Amino acid sequence: MKLSSDKLNYPRTLLVGLAFLSICAFWQMYDNIVPLILTKTFHMNETFSGAIMAADNILALFLLPFFGTLSDKTSTKLGKRMPYILFGTGCAVVLMNVLPLLDNGYAAAPSTFKTVSFVIVLGLLLIAMGTYRSPAVALMPDVTPKPLRSKANAIINLMGAVGGIIYLGVAAVMYPNAKVQGLAHVNYQPLFIIVSAIMFVAVAALFLTVKEPKLVEANKALEAEHPEWNLATDDGSGNEVLPPAVKRSLGFLLASIALWFIGYNGVTTWFTTYVDVVMGQGLGGASTCLLIATGGAILSYIPIGQLASKIGRKKTIMGGIVVLAVCFLLGFVLTTTYSSINLVMFIVFACVGFAWAAINVNSLPMVVEMCKGSDIGKFTGYYYTASMAAQVVTPIVAGTLMRHVSYKVLFPYAAFFVACAFVTMLFVKHGDAKVEAKHGLDAFEEMGDD
Repeated sequence: MKLSSDKLNYPRTLLVGLAFLSICAFWQMYDNIVPLILTKTFHMNETFSGAIMAADNILALFLLPFFGTLSDKTSTKLGKRMPYILFGTGCAVVLMNVLPLLDNGYAAAPSTFKTVSFVIVLGLLLIAMGTYRSPAVALMPDVTPKPLRSKANAIINLMGAVGGIIYLGVAAVMYPNAKVQGLAHVNYQPLFIIVSAIMFVAVAALFLTVKEPKLVEANKALEAEHPEWNLATDDGSGNEVLPPAVKRSLGFLLASIALWFIGYNGVTTWFTTYVDVVMGQGLGGASTCLLIATGGAILSYIPIGQLASKIGRKKTIMGGIVVLAVCFLLGFVLTTTYSSINLVMFIVFACVGFAWAAINVNSLPMVVEMCKGSDIGKFTGYYYTASMAAQVVTPIVAGTLMRHVSYKVLFPYAAFFVACAFVTMLFVKHGDAKVEAKHGLDAFEEMGDD
């Protein structure tokens, strides 16, 4: 098997992205459904349920680097990454279908044992998901020549977005407001079964079509023919020190990343519960809004790539911050003025998708632009540390404010932190390299994984 360094194999890259599709379908469901179950079935207050919702990010801080490194050292007939992908997906498919059983059982006959069992199973499920995310993401560079990895990463992230859209579409059809309004308890078992089936089919197709060991060996052989692809450099001592001005820019950029994730993730975590309490709307309407936001982001990637190539990454990000903050303020006005989700809300959420694309597409490239080639992994780690730490904090803080102040505080809370990110971005003076305009699929090259 021989690989080409000139042209990306799009069909194979799409197949590699099936693992990420399954992961994103799961997390979209987790963020939408679990807060509803915790607050409506188990009657946990917003602080406790917010802490549980933050657990996945806390675990990820430890599990993702651990299993990524462990898979580097693994050698089997199936490859380095595939055993983790198969094992993690298999465990997750089983565990996730236990959750609605416990949910329905508690609704029928509440007991402390069922509450504890739900939390334990949820914890095991989060661990199962953490075992294979890093190996699944690492599979792409394993089988893709270095010059083509930006394009391949774009396809992987696009597949993740497709996974989220598939879930949101299924949820909107299965649980429209007319079906769930007024129900004392909603049975989510059918939804869990369908999402677990999507995960199983996606990973099965990956396993049957992508022969990891052969592709890895072919990629190693190709890279051996091109030593010029290794761009890593150091100062001769193995250490690389940033100038003070660049350090300041990096610090303010990482602060900005944390701030806009605090605002954005606060809304995505609590939106379904917020809409239920403030507007009396069910899962279907909330899922439709989030679906439109995701679709808006996907449709924006190409024009955002073109815009950033003309005006620079920083200006594109700051424009996205302004649009996102305004959209969150409009979200507050619309959800507190109207009792049902309407067309104007759909338009606002489409703009949220555009704004988030403008921010997300350009932020990771700005971080790694400040380092040398040998430090790209470390600087990528800085990016994820900032974003994950924010996602640990914001469900708890937002949930506590919603409990003790008012549910209506959610959108002003999000708008405030996004606006703070605009201020910190003013002090970022580095990482704004302009690039040539891209077209078609190439415009996805700078997509980052959030």
